[in-house]
Amino acid sequence: MIRIFVLWALLSISSLVHAEGGYELINPAQPVQNPDKIEVIEFFWYGCPHCYSLEPALQAWLKKKPANVEFIHQPAVFSDVWGKHAKAYYTAEALGLNDKLHADFFDAIQNKKQKLLTEEDLAKFFADHGVKDDDFRAAYGSFIVDTKFRQAEAMAGRYGISGVPALIVNGKYKITASTAKSQENMLLVLDELIKQESKAK
Repeated sequence: MIRIFVLWALLSISSLVHAEGGYELINPAQPVQNPDKIEVIEFFWYGCPHCYSLEPALQAWLKKKPANVEFIHQPAVFSDVWGKHAKAYYTAEALGLNDKLHADFFDAIQNKKQKLLTEEDLAKFFADHGVKDDDFRAAYGSFIVDTKFRQAEAMAGRYGISGVPALIVNGKYKITASTAKSQENMLLVLDELIKQESKAK
């Protein structure tokens, strides 16, 4: 009986999401990196508790995402503090360690209450994860990290992002907890839009 109720509830939510849309249109639409894929961008901040609470469901979704979906983590930069964490993300990316450190960075800030705002703070964090100090500092001060950080500063404005977490589908649609009516519905709306965009290919 419980299983039947849960299934009915999920179908009802899915129908509601589909009927009401659950997203905002981005005007003008933004170009995607790979036209052959359905691009999904997640705007996030490591210091955001809502991003942290979405993370387990998002990671589960990523394990079974459609093959035609290109997923991009996009650090949002709305302040100097957000910028420090964005630079940490790009440093991990430059070192090829994002898959390993992404969850741990969330954990360090959200659960262990570490600030991780200075280069020294970050050097210690990376050292605790097996990264040599010279390797960290070379990546942290690199041209590629600086370039991606500067690009990140402009990204939120391009997509009309005013808060996180937010999901962007194919440069056309913005999904937030507000537009989807709840954080839980965000991924349901995402799936609907991916289906819609896949049919249009």
